[in-house]
Amino acid sequence: MKNLQPNETIINQDRVRQNVREHYGRIAGESGCGCSPTCCTPGAGSADDFARKIGYDTTQTTDVPEGANLGLGCGNPHAIAALKPGQTVLDLGSGAGFDAFLAARAVGAEGKVIGVDMTPEMISRARANAAKTGLANVEFRLGEIENLPVADASVDVILSNCVINLSPDKARVFAESFRVLKPGGRLAISDVVALQPVPKALREDVQLHASCASGSALVSEVETMLREAGFSDIRVTPKPESSAVIQQCFPGKGLEDLFASATIEAVKPLRA
Repeated sequence: MKNLQPNETIINQDRVRQNVREHYGRIAGESGCGCSPTCCTPGAGSADDFARKIGYDTTQTTDVPEGANLGLGCGNPHAIAALKPGQTVLDLGSGAGFDAFLAARAVGAEGKVIGVDMTPEMISRARANAAKTGLANVEFRLGEIENLPVADASVDVILSNCVINLSPDKARVFAESFRVLKPGGRLAISDVVALQPVPKALREDVQLHASCASGSALVSEVETMLREAGFSDIRVTPKPESSAVIQQCFPGKGLEDLFASATIEAVKPLRA
């Protein structure tokens, strides 16, 4: 394949973002969920059922307003976040607000949660959900995770759930994450990673990309991007048990051999 010129790269990245934006805009306008992988695969059950399959407990799925959980995750970042009262938390790709609302309760009234999503329909849905909660410590901002509308060194913990794989410029996402974290701040991310090189035909499948699969980076690539962004204490841990969920979400495609859900953890050093 030829090397892309800078303008071609920008155009291709914009096309990817627009496809993802349209895909999740449609999901935000529906009463059910989308496919990300999600609960929409026939026989998979409700969004809450799917959330419990990927690591949330019943308390978490019932502690948010109806419609906040769209079944769009691939893990539970709260299991590794260890949030504390008073912290400022940023949720990358916050969707309808599921993880942001859980974080808002964890950090308490003295803490703050910022959700960022590039889809206007998702932001509107999240804000409507926020109005139902009475929580004053959570807000949702429209923006791209490659260009975060967040101040430098203002965040203690960054959460994200099955979103960074969608970005056409993951290195930029990690660089922006590093910028907005305070020294000592942490990443606590659930995402899909590639276990082996992804065939070109799958890479070019726009629907598969929007469904959180073919845009995934290799584990080694994620580690390199995090290191180059400046992070330390990097841990990217694929979950072998996620293969059953991937097989269910993409039946007959053999994607469970190519992709896995993983936890991604890293720390911004106290000193450069």
